[in-house]
Amino acid sequence: MGVRVCADGAPTDSWQAAAEAIREGEDSKKFAFFAIGVKGPDMDTLRKISVRAPLSLDGLKFRELAIVPMTGEYANMTHFVTDNDAVTLLATRVYPDRALRVAAFTDGVQRLALNLSTNTPHEPFFSPFFISMAKATAEQVDALPGLLVKFLGSAPVNERTDDDKTLAFALWVP
Repeated sequence: MGVRVCADGAPTDSWQAAAEAIREGEDSKKFAFFAIGVKGPDMDTLRKISVRAPLSLDGLKFRELAIVPMTGEYANMTHFVTDNDAVTLLATRVYPDRALRVAAFTDGVQRLALNLSTNTPHEPFFSPFFISMAKATAEQVDALPGLLVKFLGSAPVNERTDDDKTLAFALWVP
């Protein structure tokens, strides 16, 4: 299981106990923790909280794939960040501008979300999600995660993949 936290500044409360719990969870391999900084994060504190270097999302263009998906000896081979050689396989990319729309997904969604011949996001797949997020009222926002779960469990999605399906979105709302 992966746990992600996004931060846009410095903590306003005590974070040391959370950092210790993260280290214990990572050491026991109960989960993998990823710290992501957006819009002026306190990267020094994120480094103290996380066991791995935090990612800074200084920008991301929606129509661009940050990292081309990796493959191994087989098409469905996966490399995990908790593997012993993960640091030798890890690919990162830094953008100079603010991230406005970000999507992250597992390999189970990859064939639905990408144009594999060009390694670009399949815009008809992503657009409805970002449009819904942008138009959602405060009351509707709470329903969005449940709707995403329903979509990922739907027959049209399950007919195209039998692998794990994880999909996460972030939208910058000024």
